[in-house]
Amino acid sequence: MLVSILHRITGGALYVGTLLLAAWLLAAAGPERHFDTVNGIFGSWFGRLVLFGYSWALVNHMLGGIRHLFWDTGGGLEKHTASRLAWAQLGASIVLTILVWIVGYMARGT
Repeated sequence: MLVSILHRITGGALYVGTLLLAAWLLAAAGPERHFDTVNGIFGSWFGRLVLFGYSWALVNHMLGGIRHLFWDTGGGLEKHTASRLAWAQLGASIVLTILVWIVGYMARGT
């Protein structure tokens, strides 16, 4: 039940996060001072926390979709298996998000 609720919450969070991404792209297409302002906000500790949450929501929602595709094949519908898949999804989303951020920081060189 928890993972089902998280799937719905992350779906809603993706709307907000995508609006933030669109704001950053619009700022990149506009004057340099607008981009510097938006980039400064996203580069702050709070902005990075929001971006981390957005990336976790994206990964978690994607894994939830994959889990639902697996269920569509008729597999993993037993209560015990479904619970294990739900916990695996939650754990994998955390690990994959952290890995994405590590790779991102390594690619930046900072």
